[in-house]
Amino acid sequence: MRVFWRHRFIQHHVQHKQVFGTIWFLGFYVGVNHHGRSTLLGCTLIKNEDIQSFKWPFECWLRCMGGKTPKGILTDQCASMQRTIEMCMPTTIHWWCIWHIMKKIPSKLNGYKRHEEIEQEMSHVVWNSFTKDAFDRNWNNFITKFGVGGNKWLSELYKDHHLWIPVYLDHHFWVGMRSTQRCKSMHAFFNKFITRNSSLIQFVKQYDNCLVSRGQREREFDAADFYTVIPCATKSAIVTQFQHVYTHEKFRKVQEQFRGKVNCITRSMNSTLSLRHTKS
Repeated sequence: MRVFWRHRFIQHHVQHKQVFGTIWFLGFYVGVNHHGRSTLLGCTLIKNEDIQSFKWPFECWLRCMGGKTPKGILTDQCASMQRTIEMCMPTTIHWWCIWHIMKKIPSKLNGYKRHEEIEQEMSHVVWNSFTKDAFDRNWNNFITKFGVGGNKWLSELYKDHHLWIPVYLDHHFWVGMRSTQRCKSMHAFFNKFITRNSSLIQFVKQYDNCLVSRGQREREFDAADFYTVIPCATKSAIVTQFQHVYTHEKFRKVQEQFRGKVNCITRSMNSTLSLRHTKS
């Protein structure tokens, strides 16, 4: 597996599974490989969603990784998991899934008369505050404008704003991810191999089959990168260098950026530099 724990983004999510008549929680550790695709790094079965239950798999994972903690970890909003991560991986940047939080807004604020306007304003504050000072100012204005200072849910979110507001986290490396959607897609993939009624023995066997399937898919992408070439859209020597060293998936993204630069025309007007973008 070519995903390094300390250099790549890890996320953890839980899902109910039935094993031997007992409800267990199946947790996935999902990363991103060199093709920009989800890769399954491991999983765990726990019986409860409390600090002690979360602590054990995190400590086991760290032992497997030689004690190296991940740069960042993205999870759903869970107080027990948050405290466990702070205990086991104090240097790891923890980000709550912003999609998971934003989808709660209607149910949390629909008791207010102007709830639709409140929802829109809150979304605007979250996504369009481009500095930390701007977020604090915009949030306080939002609270005052709609008189929602007494809302416990909003107060708790603000207290933990460093865990989910983009402007506090975007400067870290997240492989372009802001939600646990990759883990949810992994759930859908994994459901092809096991059901809620699978026994523990069946689970272990099917987990191996799942790993074989993911490994085979990655080898197919590796082969495509080795035997095929994506043509350069420009004559830039820099682009050619990326063409040789990047995987196809990553080279496509780089080339898209270079196309945008090519279509940027500069011209001097009255000693002032102006820019004009044209569509290709």
